[in-house]
Amino acid sequence: MDLFNRLFKGDRVIWVIFMALCIVSVIEVFSAISTLAYKSGDYLGPGIRHASFLLGGFLLILIIHNLPCRFFSILIVLMPVSALILLYTLFFGEEINDSSRWINLFGIRFQPSEIAKLSCIVYVSFLLSRRKMYTDAQIFKYILCGVTVICALILPENFSTAAILFLVCFLMMFIGGISLKRIGLLSVILLLLAVSFFSLLHSLPDPMIKKYDILAKIKHRTENTFTPTPPLDAKTYDLNDYNRQESYAKIAIANGGLGKLPGHGQQRDTLPQAYADFIYAIIIEEMGIIAGFFVLLLYIILIIRVGAIAHKCDKLFPKFLVLGCGLMIGVQALANMAVVVGLFPVTGQPLPLVSRGGTSTVITCVYFGIILSVSRFGAGMGNEDDEEDEDEEPQEIEGEKIEEEHRIEDKK
Repeated sequence: MDLFNRLFKGDRVIWVIFMALCIVSVIEVFSAISTLAYKSGDYLGPGIRHASFLLGGFLLILIIHNLPCRFFSILIVLMPVSALILLYTLFFGEEINDSSRWINLFGIRFQPSEIAKLSCIVYVSFLLSRRKMYTDAQIFKYILCGVTVICALILPENFSTAAILFLVCFLMMFIGGISLKRIGLLSVILLLLAVSFFSLLHSLPDPMIKKYDILAKIKHRTENTFTPTPPLDAKTYDLNDYNRQESYAKIAIANGGLGKLPGHGQQRDTLPQAYADFIYAIIIEEMGIIAGFFVLLLYIILIIRVGAIAHKCDKLFPKFLVLGCGLMIGVQALANMAVVVGLFPVTGQPLPLVSRGGTSTVITCVYFGIILSVSRFGAGMGNEDDEEDEDEEPQEIEGEKIEEEHRIEDKK
């Protein structure tokens, strides 16, 4: 027990959430990779790969949560580095699933957008914590310029990631005390741009839209989500490449009930990306609707707990940093689950720490490590054992002094 307390420091609730998500991930990914196992001829290989990333991420958390949170400001150097890598990816990125989101460096394949998200959170947190150095207008301008550049570089190949990143940074500015006048003006501008974009998108002729694959995907996905589906007896359901994922996900959820137990799901063999973007549907099908609510509850508790940690922070940088990390995990998770249940168009966002992945899994573990570090060094949570050890040492020294005084008196 003493070893456990010394190893797992920081907020215990965050540790429990992390462990619970890892357990769900290992069970469901091993179940949902049946198609990968069939193609590769290796049943254990794809699952062991995912488990190794989780194990590596866990070891990374053990290292990061022992680092004082003030050192994380160094990560701001990733901002220009990630911008350059994203620019390189646009022209020379490796194409997977019809998107050039990946880059291969020294045999290691990763998504630069995940590193860019982390750098933006640190960048925004750093600026929001420098109230004495910059005015409100300067902080707003610097954040808007930096984040816009990163999101613009992500946007051509990954619209959803750019949108979620901008939303998280927007929420951080709102929480960070940027004037409501500027926040409101930015909101109006963004709303007008969104309405103009989607109005233009749905008014252009199909031949023109088909020239740009990302525009075709956005149009069809929004139509599939927000256009009412006619009754099945009035029109034959058209299953195509644009609605295949949503359709099989709905079937998996409808068949869920109390659950079929892991390994007994039927849609894992037909649902595209069942082990990645749509693993939440497999969780509901195999483990039941109660398990689906349990996973949702874990992310909600994470957001609430991160807010409690931020409230206890005395300094601004760790306060905004932990909020940014928690919001990034929470918003992405809610977006993924909203897509799976048909409330939002398909985004291509994985379920943090649960979906099978490489870069996304590792970076999510970095977020957890930062949250735990801030809970320890910024909020003073989970360090009770260290405080007890520190209190015991003076008592032992005092006791030795008393014994020594008694010896001297006896000699006299």
